[in-house]
Amino acid sequence: MTAFDTYGTSTHTARQLADLLTDRLDTVFVERDSDYLGISLLATLNDATRIQVQPNAIPGDDGDNDLYDEQHPDLPLFLLATAPGPDPALQDQLAGIEGLARLTPTRS
Repeated sequence: MTAFDTYGTSTHTARQLADLLTDRLDTVFVERDSDYLGISLLATLNDATRIQVQPNAIPGDDGDNDLYDEQHPDLPLFLLATAPGPDPALQDQLAGIEGLARLTPTRS
């Protein structure tokens, strides 16, 4: 069962959050540029868990920014975690980051 979790923050920039996660998870984030999602930071952990730091504002076709998640227009940054299964240890690590709030529970 694949587990998906979404977190949001208005406290950190993408680089600050990636740096915090690099220290906590002993991983490296790589910048990705997508026509669909804009610029994000991505890390893959040893167990194939993917952590993506994604801005809410993404470039739109009309030159204006669109929102990645319209339910949370007040949050400029999201952390998207995709794991092979529920990972309480990862959830504890992320819960320990001040200003990072879990928005959706694990779903598969």
